[in-house]
Amino acid sequence: MARKDDMLAALARRTPGGAVPIWELEFQAWDAASGKHVILGHEFAALSPAEQERALYANAEILIAVSAEMEYAALTVPNAFWEQAPGQLAYYCLPGDTRFRQATILRELAPPDLMLIAIAGGIISADYSPEFCYRLTDDPESVDELARNSLCYGLETAQRFRDCGAEAVVSPSDMADNSGPFFNPVQMNRWVLPYLTHWSSAIREMGLYTILHTDGNLTRYVDLIAATGLDALQAIDPVAGMDMRETRDIVGSRLCLCGNIDCGLLLRGRPEQVYQSTRDLLTSCKGGGGLVLGASNAVQPEVPLENYRAMIGAWKEFGQSTP
Repeated sequence: MARKDDMLAALARRTPGGAVPIWELEFQAWDAASGKHVILGHEFAALSPAEQERALYANAEILIAVSAEMEYAALTVPNAFWEQAPGQLAYYCLPGDTRFRQATILRELAPPDLMLIAIAGGIISADYSPEFCYRLTDDPESVDELARNSLCYGLETAQRFRDCGAEAVVSPSDMADNSGPFFNPVQMNRWVLPYLTHWSSAIREMGLYTILHTDGNLTRYVDLIAATGLDALQAIDPVAGMDMRETRDIVGSRLCLCGNIDCGLLLRGRPEQVYQSTRDLLTSCKGGGGLVLGASNAVQPEVPLENYRAMIGAWKEFGQSTP
């Protein structure tokens, strides 16, 4: 089984003693993998307080059991409520402060070699709405305020999760799409990079590791991101044309890289294709450490388990550490 020690080594850009760790930003196929039902979202919110408490314990047991089966080194705590699209609530979320309670219960029940990672936020994301795009040029001071507020919220949330037993936090901050970065260099230097530097430093002072998630092709800015003191970058989006090998060449030992198994391939490909893709990634990138295996984004409930288990199978054969 992948261990927390392997995850800690990867985040420190060292070669793990056992195997390349596996971690998913969001694994959403809990029901299919366990044969049980994880209660989240509006279904959870409709329960009484006593029912919610029982559901949190039941959820934790399922999440921990599936993590053991998949040999995860780390597990992500459910996020706060947010909309994937107008009126469409994201799947892996809990209302209000119950995500902190879920983190506490997970830490209570999980084995010590399973690392807990939480979504804390802290860095602003791209917003392609006309209103926000106009604000970037017509009202930049309001974007300054947004960036400051995002940072404060992220730091406060990270502190709460640390007290619940989390050991790393993620800022899910999409900064690009398939065509490239959303922010131009001037905007990155005003609203992203200095805040990412501050966030990384402050989170480290709390004793936590820092992970940035962003979709899209961010190759243009990877070198600058690696200079902020961030521990890890998650996605390395192959759909957008990002290549793990090229990205590793740019960042060297400054940044741990997580993900890169194509979510579309997991969803629509064949098991042998997933196996081959995982094998190729591991054999070409595991040397030297600083690699965490996982999907490039969320593992959706619709992903065939035989595809996902093909990824795990390739990891068992090719994921052992090498000097």
